[in-house]
Amino acid sequence: MLLSFKNVSLAYSPDHAILDDISFTLSDGGFYFLTGTSGAGKSSLLRLIYQAERPTKGKIRLFAKLLGSEQNHERQAQLRRKMGIVFQDFRLIPHLSALENAALPLRLTNTREDYVLRHTKELLEWVGLGNRINAKPAELSGGEQQRVAIARAVVTRPKLLLADEPTGNVDEDTALKLFHLFVELNKLGTAVILATHQNHLVEKFHKPAIHLVRGKLQAPKR
Repeated sequence: MLLSFKNVSLAYSPDHAILDDISFTLSDGGFYFLTGTSGAGKSSLLRLIYQAERPTKGKIRLFAKLLGSEQNHERQAQLRRKMGIVFQDFRLIPHLSALENAALPLRLTNTREDYVLRHTKELLEWVGLGNRINAKPAELSGGEQQRVAIARAVVTRPKLLLADEPTGNVDEDTALKLFHLFVELNKLGTAVILATHQNHLVEKFHKPAIHLVRGKLQAPKR
């Protein structure tokens, strides 16, 4: 089992539930879309998975571990090391090159520099940025920046990749290419949960979807 939510709710006040009684189970190594309109609760659900938020009620299991209601920094760090996260706004460091941005998670783990450079260059080549490794974020298009963010998220070979509206800032052709890239990453063994409101693109892929409407889980779609 990759992930399970059991009767999970998230509320910032008694009369304002962001997520309401959510239950589902996802299998190891799968590819899952998280769909719903803007404000449906997709980002909040992802934040619960990577523990930026804690549920108001209910239980969450990730990698067969029960996530605690109290903050435990050591355990949180252990679980996060198994995850890669692609944020909506890329979060690239402006003064670093594409290579340096993508390599950052490896360098934070004190990995040997020869491996860092070789592996990161290969990964940027794989996402189509082999000729842009020295470019700074401001010199890259939105799609290129997103691919750097994806490379950074998977450079440590995580068991799970979370992507929050990763195609929201690019044109449709680029969005479709990025969707295909996530599918290829999944084929290499990384489980993927991809949040998007672009249902017309989701329909091009035959993957299960968790669908949210105003914080409530709707019947699964395939």
